[in-house]
Amino acid sequence: MVNRCDWRGGWRSGALLIAAVVSAPLLSATPAAAVHGAVPGDFNGDGYRDAVLPAPGANVAGKAGAGAVVVLYGSKSGLSTSRRATITQNSAGVPGAAETDDGFGAATATADLNRDGYADLVVSTPYEDTPRGRDAGMVTVLWGGKKGLTSGTDLPATTAGSYYGLDVAALSTGPGVKTEVLVAGYEGAMSFTGPFSSNGGYGRALEYRETASVGSVALGDFNKGGFPEEVAVTVRLSGLSGGAVYIGPVFEAEQRRGNGLIAATGDVNGDGYTDLVVGDPDEPDKAGVDGALGGRVLLWYGSAHGIARDAEPVQLTQDTPGVPGAGERGDEFGGALTVADLNRDGLADIVVGAPLEDTGRRNAGQVTVIPGRRTGALGGGAYAFTQNTANIPDADESEDAFGSTVAVGDINKDGKPELLISAAEENFSTGAVWVLPGGTGGPTAKGSQVITAASVGFPQKENTRLGGYGLLGVL
Repeated sequence: MVNRCDWRGGWRSGALLIAAVVSAPLLSATPAAAVHGAVPGDFNGDGYRDAVLPAPGANVAGKAGAGAVVVLYGSKSGLSTSRRATITQNSAGVPGAAETDDGFGAATATADLNRDGYADLVVSTPYEDTPRGRDAGMVTVLWGGKKGLTSGTDLPATTAGSYYGLDVAALSTGPGVKTEVLVAGYEGAMSFTGPFSSNGGYGRALEYRETASVGSVALGDFNKGGFPEEVAVTVRLSGLSGGAVYIGPVFEAEQRRGNGLIAATGDVNGDGYTDLVVGDPDEPDKAGVDGALGGRVLLWYGSAHGIARDAEPVQLTQDTPGVPGAGERGDEFGGALTVADLNRDGLADIVVGAPLEDTGRRNAGQVTVIPGRRTGALGGGAYAFTQNTANIPDADESEDAFGSTVAVGDINKDGKPELLISAAEENFSTGAVWVLPGGTGGPTAKGSQVITAASVGFPQKENTRLGGYGLLGVL
């Protein structure tokens, strides 16, 4: 059952929800949340991508909510719960120690940071107590190798703020400064660029504190210049549905028209330039000015000049022609987001979670795929999945929040990417993840499987949140 509170089951103290910088607009009183889950990556170098299933509410050695990350190893036959590794802060080689309410795994990101041919996993622990203070937060890189993820090092914060690691993004477009990790937190954002090494080394760390608190981050090459560009989306600001959207580079970020809570990147129109997509699931704060009934997604197209500061984004809602459903109050369309080419047509598709969509059951949740297009309006050919979709295991129940997080990756190396969908509130908030096989025209429900917390070794009866909690802490 969904409680409108943070992933640990309780409201965050209002004293901890102030703006990160004095000059920023006032924030609305919302609890902290981490938003992104990692795409599958080949952590052990066997040629198959491995799925990442965070469990930030997992109990570890008697420590409630310490958090864990489960890696399910890919293979020709797909995923099996018997081929897995569970990583916590008590695992050998991982910095820190499992403590109550740390939330290890709250946000994750995948990239080959040290460019050794093995994918690496960036894991945030935004509620870690450190010498910097209570809930100061921590970010760890787990390094890939022949035996998988067996060692880790810190990406240290240089600020005294809270919730370092609310979100993380990672991208490698080449060596050195072309590889980057971006971290969100209540003091702004931090950027780390390469060269990275598995002993904890990196090229440069930059701190960006010119915005309000940052809740979501993303990286993309919007002008095809060969370098990652930073995206920072703040937590909710007064007078907006969601937060402000900034595009880097760090220290030179410019605010864009439009707002939201979560960002993702990909080439939606196939022109070679990365595009920016932002989910704005909130109801309009000012009717006719921002937001949309039931939530919306905003799209900015990249170009040779990047994304212009005054560019008007394309708006997509459930009332857009071709998109299934209808915009209804509280759907939270745009509450989860990823961008990936699902049908191998060279165009990235927009995968949108609406975790509080009513599907006959209140807040059962829905995931919608909006195919990319080279020209013309988006929306045509869109399709949706719920737990009521034929061949989807299980059935929808009130407050499941199907679509809490979404991720895409080819697990069985057949060239057809799988779609992973979580429902954080399934089974008394222990959570579950559905794996939909890739098909010729995109993911298909036929042959899909559901992975529960119990099936990957978590015996607790509530609040494991397998698959991640996404934005549910603030929706």
